[in-house]
Amino acid sequence: MLPTPADPEGASHLPVLLAECLEGLAVRPGGRYIDGTVGGGGHTAAILQASAPDGQVLGLDADPAAIRRVAERLGVEIAQGRLRLVHSAFDQMSAVAAQQAFAPVDGILLDLGLSSFQLETPERGFAFAHDGPLDMRFDPTRGESAADLLNRRDADEIADLIYLYGEERMSRRIARTLVEKRPITTTSQLAALVERAVGGRKGQRIHPATRTFQALRIAVNDELGQLERVLAQTLDLLRPGGRLAVISFHSLEDRIVKLWMREEGKDYVPDPTSIYGGRAKEPRLTILTKHPLVANEEESARNPRSRSAKLRIAEKR
Repeated sequence: MLPTPADPEGASHLPVLLAECLEGLAVRPGGRYIDGTVGGGGHTAAILQASAPDGQVLGLDADPAAIRRVAERLGVEIAQGRLRLVHSAFDQMSAVAAQQAFAPVDGILLDLGLSSFQLETPERGFAFAHDGPLDMRFDPTRGESAADLLNRRDADEIADLIYLYGEERMSRRIARTLVEKRPITTTSQLAALVERAVGGRKGQRIHPATRTFQALRIAVNDELGQLERVLAQTLDLLRPGGRLAVISFHSLEDRIVKLWMREEGKDYVPDPTSIYGGRAKEPRLTILTKHPLVANEEESARNPRSRSAKLRIAEKR
């Protein structure tokens, strides 16, 4: 297994499943890789180290603060021409790679989790642990915020979003309460209203607003739609034998990745009119993780954020 580089920014910003990602991507000297979500730069830095001396990384992130932070952290690699950073959502990966003349590539990494920086910055509005404006946009320069969504849409729309993206059984009750108490502008206000709607926290291990916050964040950033769009692009960007690694943090994302990889790995297409039940097709992927990789006990203890992470890896045929 490849070594795990030290992270100078402390345990709260440790990249998740780092050694597993490097091994799964088969990072090698001279390879070319795309990191679709640079975040704090931990995975990016490790890929650059493992692909030294002449490997290259194209890094994308929808969050302009992440691009600035990683540019400062890895300025030497940028100066050497080994790292290119682009402010872009990852569902624009094909267009960005074409603009940068950066294809085909040896590996693509998608870390779908929030960065610690986003969670710990109150003005970004991702967490109820800190009071702040109810924003939740990965890219705060465009689109509607979570406050915009809650204050403009009707109760049925809000309930549907909370149920679909948060898998929250009390979505109707929560939505009615939120609409009655509008306008809602801060994270603490939203958390208190959800807690009031569901009747407190007795016997619950997680805060009752957790699923609602997740649902709003997914809706505001169209996270599942973006994931479906980028997966479709990765096969055109990878060279034969190139690897795709995806880290997800909740079941909705993981299900999309699992089903897409399974579909692209099939050697037949179902056909109810055929006596054989289907017709042959050329599979485009080989799935390398029969079951998703998860953090071991040591990493889970060191980095609690890793406990819900699931890593799936596939290779282009």
